Amino acid sequence: MRLLFLGDIVGRSGRDAVVAALPGLRRDLLLDLVVVNAENASHGFGLAPDMARALFAAGADVLTLGNHAWDRKEIIPYIEEEPRLIRPLNYAPGTPGRGATVVQVAGGRRVLVVQAMGRLFMEPLDDPFRAVQAELAKQTLGAQGSVQAVVVDIHAEATSEKQAIAHSFDGRASLVIGTHTHVPSADHRVLPGGTAYQSDAGMCGDYDSVIGMQKGGASLRFWRKVPSERLAPAEGEATICGLFVETDDATGLARRAEPLRIGGGLSQAMPRP
Repeated sequence: MRLLFLGDIVGRSGRDAVVAALPGLRRDLLLDLVVVNAENASHGFGLAPDMARALFAAGADVLTLGNHAWDRKEIIPYIEEEPRLIRPLNYAPGTPGRGATVVQVAGGRRVLVVQAMGRLFMEPLDDPFRAVQAELAKQTLGAQGSVQAVVVDIHAEATSEKQAIAHSFDGRASLVIGTHTHVPSADHRVLPGGTAYQSDAGMCGDYDSVIGMQKGGASLRFWRKVPSERLAPAEGEATICGLFVETDDATGLARRAEPLRIGGGLSQAMPRP
C-alpha cells in the first residue's frame, strides 16, 4: 500500500497548494491513502467545514486536527457527522468528534488512522500513550488482520515525546508521524520493528514566515512580549511537505519512507514512483 501524509496546512497559501497538487500526487505516486493535518487551514487557526469539503474533494481520505481543533466553532456539528475528520484521541470523554477512524481504500483494504496530542509544553490532556495503546488493541495489522495499515499522527511540541510514542508502538503501526511544529525534520526512517517515522512532517504553507505566520507581527511578539494584533498567515508561495510510505502487503509494516517537499523555497524532494 502507498500512503502519503501531509503536514499542517497553514492558511490560504497552503490550502490552495494542496488542493491543486493532490490529484496529480495521487496519480503520479499511485497513492492508496492520503492523510492531511488541516488544523491551521482556516486563516491559520482551525478548520471550517467548507475547507474540509474542498480537501476531501481534492483527494484527502482523512483530515486530522490538533490543539486548534475548536478555533472555528462551526466545526463542532460537522465533526460529529464526518467520520473522516478526527481530533486528538486523548481529549476528555464527551468531547465532540472522534480520535480515530477506519477508512476503506482500493481493493477493500482497511486503514486505521489515529491522532493523539502530546502533553509536554501543551495542554494537559489525558495520557496519549495509553490512549493510542487502547485504540491499537482494537485492531490487528496485516493482510489477514482487521486493518491492512495503521497511521498515527502525534501532534506534539517535543521531539522526545514523539520519538517515545514511535518506539513504544514500533511494529504495531505502519507510520507514526509528528505534526504541530511546522518544520520538516530530517529523521525520516523505518524503525527496527517496521514502523515508518518522522519527528515532524513540516507544514504546507509559505516558509518565508514564522511557522506560517507573517514575519512582522510574529517577530514583534518576541521583541516586545506584549499582545499585538492577531497573527495572519503568510501568503507567498507554499511548500507542500509530507512523508510518503510504502508498506508490505503481508505485514502492513513499512518498506520505505521518503520525504516530499514541492514548491516554495525549501529544497525539493519527490519520492521515487
